Amino acid sequence: MTTTVQPQTAQALTFDVRDIPFSTKGAWFDLSPVVALHTTAEDVHLVSHQTGMHAVFVLIPETDGTRTESTITASPSLLTWTASDGEIDAAFDGVTCLRIRGRGISLRIGDASTGLTPFTGTYLFRDPIDGAAVFTSYETGRRYRVTSLKGDLDLVGAEALGVHVRDAVASGDDGWEVAIEEFESARPSYLPLLGFTDVERATARDFSAYLDRLAGWRDARTPAAALAAYVMWSATVRPLGFLRQESILMSMHWMDKVWSWDHCFNALALAPGDPAAALAQFRLIFDHQDASGALPDSVTHSEILYNFVKPPIHGWAFDKLRQRMPGVLSPEDLTNVYDELSAWTDFWLDSRRIAGHELAHYQHGNDSGWDNSSTFDSDRVIEAPDLAAFLVLQLDTLARLADELGLDAGATRRAERDAMAAALLAELWDGDTFIARAPLSGRTSSTTSLLNLLALVAAEFLPVEVRERVAASIAGHLTLWGPATELPSSPNYEPDGYWRGPIWAPSTVIVEDGLRRAGFVTLADTVSARFRRLCEKSGFAENFDAQTGEGLRDRAYTWTASSYLLLAQEALIRASDS
Repeated sequence: MTTTVQPQTAQALTFDVRDIPFSTKGAWFDLSPVVALHTTAEDVHLVSHQTGMHAVFVLIPETDGTRTESTITASPSLLTWTASDGEIDAAFDGVTCLRIRGRGISLRIGDASTGLTPFTGTYLFRDPIDGAAVFTSYETGRRYRVTSLKGDLDLVGAEALGVHVRDAVASGDDGWEVAIEEFESARPSYLPLLGFTDVERATARDFSAYLDRLAGWRDARTPAAALAAYVMWSATVRPLGFLRQESILMSMHWMDKVWSWDHCFNALALAPGDPAAALAQFRLIFDHQDASGALPDSVTHSEILYNFVKPPIHGWAFDKLRQRMPGVLSPEDLTNVYDELSAWTDFWLDSRRIAGHELAHYQHGNDSGWDNSSTFDSDRVIEAPDLAAFLVLQLDTLARLADELGLDAGATRRAERDAMAAALLAELWDGDTFIARAPLSGRTSSTTSLLNLLALVAAEFLPVEVRERVAASIAGHLTLWGPATELPSSPNYEPDGYWRGPIWAPSTVIVEDGLRRAGFVTLADTVSARFRRLCEKSGFAENFDAQTGEGLRDRAYTWTASSYLLLAQEALIRASDS
């Protein structure tokens, strides 16, 4: 599918719900036919992301008890099914309630589970207090109350056990309306404070204000800015479970987590318009920093994973964050970030270095964020140039922060920085390109992955001749749409090979920044322009076919959206300065 992006106003924005879920900022559930990993159902489902991704209800428009064909349109505030006999509208009423109304056709709100067991499935009963239908889900551990506000609400399978149909059917000759709530154990009976139209308008105003705050700079040269803002807004969840702060999930599809580097790109997009939210987004992963200083691989509602880590891009990101934020950070904020970055850096220096080695190592491709990069084909445990470059920048950030805060550690951090930079060149530069190597055997990696070239982000610590060779190698990865993660001429290249070919947002942003730091401004401008054109053609997919520009895998990735916003705004600023 190709997502066509045109409008710049919140009111004009529409999207395909097969690509981008219908949700609202703060909610943990959405409406989408995407119900599991790479699985798209025929009908729209209510999908919750509490305790994982779980399809709770299937929503089926009907006429006289038979499924009716309909077309679906979606905007940030309203999802509509349109059939020949009538229409159904859905809108969020706050972050835990969905209002749905219909005219001319009914709606079957069906249990999406396969049956009720002592540990799985959904139970349905009619609440004797207010007559509402209540579904309890083992999968999410939550209750879903369907309250009739107008018309009839008939139940099928109430109090049934085992394998059984469990449905609530909303209908009415003069129209009908229901409210669906997601909550824990109990709450007062639902009473509407606003009519449906007012609810929908309130959500529209909320998104419009967010769009103007996030991308008030947008114009006709940035036609995907409004859609990018919606992807971020709709994947922002309220503090719940292990996520103690408002958080932007990677996606409201199956990638419904915060990984310990994607949050940096989302923070960068937020920084100019909402600096407080940007700083909170940057720091939220440090809520789960362990005693060794390591950050978790990922965090979501009911899961924290420490079996891998992610690359230490945080010093680079924090410097860029400060450049993009209006105003200055308080000494307290700077101290908190300094302490967190220090512990994170020391994890790599203390726990990921062999005695006598200056360079730190990854234990698996997952640690780099490039899970299956060809750099890891020969060995999974490697001392890698991108890791060394990120640590050089992070140590440099710490040295400058120490000076700014009046701490004594600045000289020590600068010495560690310089030693790391020297080892990067002495041990991982072969005279023509950067290599990775196994720390014990010394075996070197292949050199066809773009991962090896990310070291250019530390351009100020690299000799001119090294910068020139790396920039030339990056140019070899460039297609009409941006930098391929594997050299297109390589036998390792795969069109849909995850980190073995497709274009990704984070690698593009880091490469673009490295080129600019190294003085290759024209090439950096080309990388930025091609990636922005890619998003304007194909939306905000997890990654993209480097040759065709087709979106691949998850189609609603927040770091793709935030990277577009970051690059688009920076391009406008450069244009205005020229």
